[in-house]
Amino acid sequence: MKPLRYSINVTLDGCCHHEAGLPPDQDSMRHWTDAMQRADALLFGRVTYQMMESAWRHPTTGGWPDWMDEWEIPFAETIDAAKKYVVSSTLATVDWNAELVRTDLGDAVRRLKEEPGEGLFVGGVTLPRALADMGLIDEYEFVVQPVLAGHGPTLLAGLRERIQLELVDRHEFRSGAVALRYRPRRTTT
Repeated sequence: MKPLRYSINVTLDGCCHHEAGLPPDQDSMRHWTDAMQRADALLFGRVTYQMMESAWRHPTTGGWPDWMDEWEIPFAETIDAAKKYVVSSTLATVDWNAELVRTDLGDAVRRLKEEPGEGLFVGGVTLPRALADMGLIDEYEFVVQPVLAGHGPTLLAGLRERIQLELVDRHEFRSGAVALRYRPRRTTT
């Protein structure tokens, strides 16, 4: 069964709003590009899908927008080309190499995990909390930004039960951010 990996930027005080951390730099963009390249598909809720599409979809005009630095293009190309699954009860259709997931979330994700491949990547806030509650996330990666936001949505707020994790990797960025990768601790009975 291929793993489902959840990755997100988070501030020191737990805020996971995309604008609360530090702006991306070459180091972090390389990290996120590598994470996306290791995934067979991306799993997003409606809000994350629409946010990512508005920023990273290749324009029909042919070139990338002027605001995008050269070192952001590999990430843009990777996410633009990636297969995507969008969990939504409100969207009628999706495109951008995406497929709508409308069936039972747990069953749909279990089926995706059973397909051959290297893994799935999930991002966002609400969808990962639901997947964590179902015990479907196999790896958590938090890129902790050296910022105190003081406001905004917090990481996995409303989780039904505590999930014990074990650290499996850490990486420090030049910016002071630290990527911490965990796996759920399996309890033996």
